[in-house]
Amino acid sequence: MLRSRKVSMAGIAVGALALTCTTMVPVAYGHGYTTSPISRAKNCQSGVVQNCGQIQWEPQSVEGPKGFPSAGPADGKLCSAGLQQFDQLNATRQPNGQAWPSTQLTMGANFTFSWTFTASHATTDFKYYMTKAGWNGSHALTRGDLELTPFLTVPYNNQRPPSSLSHSGRLPSRSGPHMILAVWTIADTANAFYQCSDVRF
Repeated sequence: MLRSRKVSMAGIAVGALALTCTTMVPVAYGHGYTTSPISRAKNCQSGVVQNCGQIQWEPQSVEGPKGFPSAGPADGKLCSAGLQQFDQLNATRQPNGQAWPSTQLTMGANFTFSWTFTASHATTDFKYYMTKAGWNGSHALTRGDLELTPFLTVPYNNQRPPSSLSHSGRLPSRSGPHMILAVWTIADTANAFYQCSDVRF
C-alpha cells in the first residue's frame, strides 16, 4: 500500500513538472505561412513588425473554418482566421502606428507565391484573392473589399506539400496599396489556413 502511494505521488510530481514546462514555452501546433509575398504573420515572427502578441511565435497557426468565401472566418477577422489571439493581424496599422510593410509588385506580371510548412496536410488547393480597385485599407478586411473570384487557384489533389512550396500566377491589374488573401484549404480536416499580405503596385 505504501509503495503504491509512493508511485502515485511520483506520477503526480512528474505530471506537474510536465505541465509547468509546457506552460513556460510557447508551443507551435501550426502548419504554414506565406513568405512571398511575405504575410503579416511572418513579418511579426521575423521581428520586422514588433509587439504583435502571440502570432510572433505562431505565424503558421492562422487556421479557421474552410469554405471561403461562402463560409470561413467572419468579415473583419479574415487575416486572423477568426482567432482572437491573433487579432492584431486584422488591424489597419502595425502596433507602432505605421503602415504594415508591403511587397512591391508589378500589375499584370507573373509572380511566384511561396509557402513554408511546419506540418503537412492533405491539401485541396491554394487560392489567392485580391482587394478591389480603389481599396484603401481604412478598416479591417471584409469580403466586400475583395474580388471573391480568386485570381489564382492551384489544385493540389489531396497531396501533402513538402516543407516549402512555390507556384506562379499572373497578378491582376491594380495600382497603389492592396491586400492579397491566401487560403490553403485542407482536404482531411474542416479547416483552412489564412494569410494576409500587404502589397503595393
